[in-house]
Amino acid sequence: MSKTIGVLMGGWSAEREVSLVSGAACSKALQRAGYTVMPIDVQRDMGSLLARLLPHPDILFNALHGRFGEDGCVQGVLDILGIPYTHSGLLASSVAMNKPMAKRLFAQAGLHVAEEIICDQNTLMAGDPMPRPFVVKPVNEGSSVGVHIVRDGDNEPLYNDISWPFGEQVMVERFIPGQELTVAVMGKGDDAKAMSVTEISTHRGFYDYDAKYVDGGSRHVVPAEIDKDLFEEAMQAAVTAHRTLECRGVTRADFRYDGDKLYILEVNTQPGMTPTSLVPEQAQEIGMSFEELVSWMVENAECDS
Repeated sequence: MSKTIGVLMGGWSAEREVSLVSGAACSKALQRAGYTVMPIDVQRDMGSLLARLLPHPDILFNALHGRFGEDGCVQGVLDILGIPYTHSGLLASSVAMNKPMAKRLFAQAGLHVAEEIICDQNTLMAGDPMPRPFVVKPVNEGSSVGVHIVRDGDNEPLYNDISWPFGEQVMVERFIPGQELTVAVMGKGDDAKAMSVTEISTHRGFYDYDAKYVDGGSRHVVPAEIDKDLFEEAMQAAVTAHRTLECRGVTRADFRYDGDKLYILEVNTQPGMTPTSLVPEQAQEIGMSFEELVSWMVENAECDS
């Protein structure tokens, strides 16, 4: 009898639509791989979710993105229920989603991180918290949601009193010019291995939400056509970050290279699994089909019950 895989998708974060696309793609791939698949559009009703998880599926494929699905909340629920799930556990997920905390751990592990200031919205609107150019980010969102680059010569106000829906804190980070690189990692602990390095370019100025998920929004070169030493450095840095946060399953680490140093921006514990996503491309580069990738993910699912 084939295993029954519940696929969690949707949710209510700013990344709901992307999650639905990821979930649909993973559901189809798992069906092609021979699993019995139960898609679950997660709504903000825990009673309904718990009811849909009875009887428990064998494994849950977590295709949620953003708050609740990626920040340790749903992972805690699944740990209580004792249902194995894909991707990282509660602690790694929550720490990775908190950008300032994750950066502190990366720096302690010897990785280069950009200088940042954590301030509130009023401070941001009162004047530049650091010399331009800088990047404004929510402290706990993914997929570049809410990210804005402030450059020399920009005169428009960043936000008004009602246009920052991402909580009281704002992260202001020094902008790192140069190449955008990303590395997928699979496994956990000493067995974690990097897949490849992708260089990303986009006509949009930076790799924002639309560049990530709209067809033609970005150009991916995999394997990246960069110096061999830089390629190996990026691969090792991604594995170091993955292990530092004690991640498992599949993650994706994003970097900027300014020609001198490689800076880690963040680790995505729930990387996109859409037709334009980076992890499936890297898997294909190392000879792993999409069906093989999602099958590996469910067969290596865990929970911390």
